Amino acid sequence: MRGTLVHAVLERLFDEPAGARTLEAARALLAPCWADILAERPECADLVPDGDTTAWFAQAEALLATWFTLEDPNRLQPAERELVVRTDLEELELRGIVDRLDVAPDGAMRVVDYKTGRSPEPGYESGALFQMRVYALLLQRERGRTPALLQLVYLGDGTILRHAPTPGELAVVEQRIRAVWSGVRTAARTGAWEPRPSALCSWCAHRALCPAFGGTPPEVDPDAVEHATGVRPEAPAAVG
Repeated sequence: MRGTLVHAVLERLFDEPAGARTLEAARALLAPCWADILAERPECADLVPDGDTTAWFAQAEALLATWFTLEDPNRLQPAERELVVRTDLEELELRGIVDRLDVAPDGAMRVVDYKTGRSPEPGYESGALFQMRVYALLLQRERGRTPALLQLVYLGDGTILRHAPTPGELAVVEQRIRAVWSGVRTAARTGAWEPRPSALCSWCAHRALCPAFGGTPPEVDPDAVEHATGVRPEAPAAVG
């Protein structure tokens, strides 16, 4: 939720005119942005014991301060903020929300995404960039032009990861998405939802229900499967 707060501040900061987009202005936005979050999701108040936001805001301020060392908002004029992008791949609708879209006078697009965590280790950038490539694909299909640059801004360690996508690699991304969706529909039809153990399992809160860890999965409601995938299971749905 701290990331949500920082994202909200960075979005609203650009409502200020160039020259007024300072770190002090960003700090001043923390309280009203947090109030907006609580109005929409009151349960988030539990994240701040006794309602004392001092430490909570201090951590957010540190991330904002890092951003100001990476970019100068007074030299930027985003074309879009929190831009919803979407496209249809036949029966599959893809949607995403782009944190910031910068458009040059010649129409070249830079897709920017803020991350409050740390940048990936060398050699692991591809996984981090997949989300950005999906955004690029959506923009390409919406606007008929491949974005010139994808930019991940990591506030956790003050790093910017940049990548210039090509039409060819976005075609590969589309093929991968179609393959994943085909696999989902096959699993929905057959009722066989196989576990896929990985290093991420250590973060999962549902291992007690996973066959890969000796658990017993709950029954899957066929109506819910059909609603989510458009496919009616041919057999009782199961996991594992």
